[in-house]
Amino acid sequence: MRIGVVFPQTELGGDPGAVRAFGERTEDLGFAHLLAYDHVLGADPAVHQGWSGPYDIDTTFHEPLVMFGYLAALTSTLELVTGVIVLPQRQTALVAKQAAEVDLLSGGRLRLGVGLGWNAVEYEALGEEFGNRGKRSEEQLELLRLLWSQRSVTFEGRHHRVVGAGLAPRPMQQPIPLWIGAASPRAYARAGRFADGWFPIVPPGPALEEARSLVEAAAREAGRDPAAIGMEGRVRWGHDPDAVAAEIDAWARTGATHLSVDLMGAGLSTVDQHLAVLEAVAGAAGLRPS
Repeated sequence: MRIGVVFPQTELGGDPGAVRAFGERTEDLGFAHLLAYDHVLGADPAVHQGWSGPYDIDTTFHEPLVMFGYLAALTSTLELVTGVIVLPQRQTALVAKQAAEVDLLSGGRLRLGVGLGWNAVEYEALGEEFGNRGKRSEEQLELLRLLWSQRSVTFEGRHHRVVGAGLAPRPMQQPIPLWIGAASPRAYARAGRFADGWFPIVPPGPALEEARSLVEAAAREAGRDPAAIGMEGRVRWGHDPDAVAAEIDAWARTGATHLSVDLMGAGLSTVDQHLAVLEAVAGAAGLRPS
């Protein structure tokens, strides 16, 4: 199981120097990947009465693909993972171009996790429809892979039209791994039909096994090998290395191929505090510093 860490956007997103320090130390400590969450815009609670989202207009977020372009030059082995890009609120061809560029500049180290998101305010501001985001995302996944792999693409779908156009340069990986964030039966089925891997929202236990059964059933129905689909767990840092180690072991026993430890919301504020926790997490996970 490959173990990585989540970049703490909400605590360090406003500090450019923290991106470098956190990224470089993540690699030095032996983590396999750095995962970043995505939000382009936050909603203003003073305008949107009753706002109940976990993030708002003051919550900091670096744009993941731009940040990864920077980290591509600062690291050499660290996999760069979006977990997840809110794909249907973005232009598909532009995402394909940005992802191809990050993959090329990093030497083939991008893993593109995508999902549907939950923030209708953000969708509206970006000029995309919120209500049909699931159906559009399936078409986007197909088009992304075509743009990454073919010199000239002609594609006619319900939501996209591309006529004799292509990306240059194309990504180093053919194609870039596409993972899906999944939290509903329809999303589990989507992961089974289309994805190279998936990010479950539930912890190890009966709910996870039920979700995985849906992913695997959809994969078999689509003529795919369920065993070839990766699964990445998530563990939150709670100031107890032994508890983190136990949760990591639980995910390993489920057969997870990847895992990320999330430091966000743990009461850490400074770069030094985050780096100290990184070391504790690396020790709990049994990683070997480079």
